[in-house]
Amino acid sequence: MDIGFIGLGQMGSGMAANLIKAGHRLTVYNRSPGKAAALAAQGAAVASAVSEACEGQAVVTMLADDNAVSGAALAKGGIVDSLAKGGLHISASTISVALSEKLTAAHAKAGQHFVSAPVFGRPEAAAAAKLAVVAAGDAAALDMSKPVFDAIGQKTFVISDVPSRANLVKLSANFLIASVIESLGEAMALVAKGGVDQNQYLEILTSTRPMAD
Repeated sequence: MDIGFIGLGQMGSGMAANLIKAGHRLTVYNRSPGKAAALAAQGAAVASAVSEACEGQAVVTMLADDNAVSGAALAKGGIVDSLAKGGLHISASTISVALSEKLTAAHAKAGQHFVSAPVFGRPEAAAAAKLAVVAAGDAAALDMSKPVFDAIGQKTFVISDVPSRANLVKLSANFLIASVIESLGEAMALVAKGGVDQNQYLEILTSTRPMAD
């Protein structure tokens, strides 16, 4: 496929590199152009504007937050303005449900496809193509997206034909992870105040299974 990739941070760089390795023709864009140099050496074309990254069949965004994604997609000369009818936007970023719904409507109005596909995994997993992808969108868009998912991840979970539901899954999971980390921190602080060795406590937690009464 001819794919544009917007956002070359720690996650995006690894994902983009794996698309090149999979044989896709890639055009990359990043607000700080220097981050594109390594991918250019691997064969990627470097765009000087968002619109130049939208000349192929699909464009992938991997950006920091709602503001960044909204700016790239909805601003004048952005993805919605530039992508051809029938083109595909895959949003791999962690964004709000509200923005996902707004993007879905904007792309539909422009005759384009939109898939929300946030990912689970750290930069090492992105570089190794071992991300878990949570995808949602209409059947035709998901079918178009499959080669991208296969190149960047080790497993894809298709959960709905409504894109924003993928964002709901990602946000709720992030909340759960943060809650577990906070709870563990509180428990560690509690036992330490009671004179228990924290390393031994952690070993107990990771070496035993919950037992029924």
